[in-house]
Amino acid sequence: MSSTSPCSSSSSSSSQRYRLGYALTPQKVRSFIQNSSLNSVKGKYGYIPDNFNSLEQVTAALRKAGLESTNLIVGIDFTASNELKGKFSFNKQSLHTIGDELNPYQMAISIIGKTLSPFCKCNLIPCYGFGDASTEDYGVFTFHNDHSPCNGFDGVLSCYQKIVAKLQLRGPTSYAPVIEAAIDVVEESGGKHHVLLLIADGQVTRSVDTRDTELSHTEEKTIDLIVKAR
Repeated sequence: MSSTSPCSSSSSSSSQRYRLGYALTPQKVRSFIQNSSLNSVKGKYGYIPDNFNSLEQVTAALRKAGLESTNLIVGIDFTASNELKGKFSFNKQSLHTIGDELNPYQMAISIIGKTLSPFCKCNLIPCYGFGDASTEDYGVFTFHNDHSPCNGFDGVLSCYQKIVAKLQLRGPTSYAPVIEAAIDVVEESGGKHHVLLLIADGQVTRSVDTRDTELSHTEEKTIDLIVKAR
């Protein structure tokens, strides 16, 4: 597949939409996971402490932990909360503002790209956006209108910069659609190993009518898809 087509968005969505409100707390997630099939993976993965002074050290630690090669998928959050968060943390601008200095998303793409690129041999990276006015909490759009992947992290960064000015930020935040899209990519590849990189400004939002002791439908769907993808 080629990633030379012009950068523009192409959206896909499911038929059901959900009304969302305040954020899910870590305590609720922890309680749900303790009683779900996620508990079965306990002990399979090790903690890598954050004691690094360079990106090369991070890459070396990943190799030591057993990562040899992988394919990458990128999902980027285009919800309206990026504007609110930017008022307090990015010179009163949206976190997606393109200007003289790199915005937080450009920095994340660049830094993580340098860290993970040595493991991505094919260098073709499917990229998805979610949470904008065209997808809200029920779909994703692809960075290329022909659904082709970006050519490495330089391609991801270049295409991000071209499409971000054309998007209307919306929300609410749901990771379920992009996780579902990533599952499709993995299945189409025949089950090859992939890492899904989600770059976002916050948590999954939550139905206003859901009690504190419950998970909303969107939260349950997100967790169920994480379990399915593992």
